[in-house]
Amino acid sequence: MNEAIAEGRDCVDPAALAEQAARYRSAALIGISQTRDRPGALTRKHDALARRLLERQDDYLRFTWRFAVAPDNNGCERDIRMAKLRQKVSGCLRTLAGARRFCAIRSYLSPPPSMACAWSMPLVLLTEGRPWMPAAA
Repeated sequence: MNEAIAEGRDCVDPAALAEQAARYRSAALIGISQTRDRPGALTRKHDALARRLLERQDDYLRFTWRFAVAPDNNGCERDIRMAKLRQKVSGCLRTLAGARRFCAIRSYLSPPPSMACAWSMPLVLLTEGRPWMPAAA
């Protein structure tokens, strides 16, 4: 995927993508066959996971053919983690108004993936008198 983006293409080679999807399906089917009739709570969880991977393959692999979708949700988790850490360590965010202010500042400092830049870029733009504003959808 990174190679396709670097080369300016808007999708991954369809043949390579089909091969990787077939491997994905094969791994899920092997997981189902290995856990189907075995007893135990953990084995049932593994079987459910393998079935879910197979049933929701398009959802799990969407990032491979739609580059606007991130392959993980680290950005979202990072934003939530910061608020929870602030609440736990410093005891802040005691009021709803304080929490709203904190979230407003954090949302401005967390640039969208389309900017593909450092977290400080919105601040740089702000100091230059060109505040960043999200595009209207």
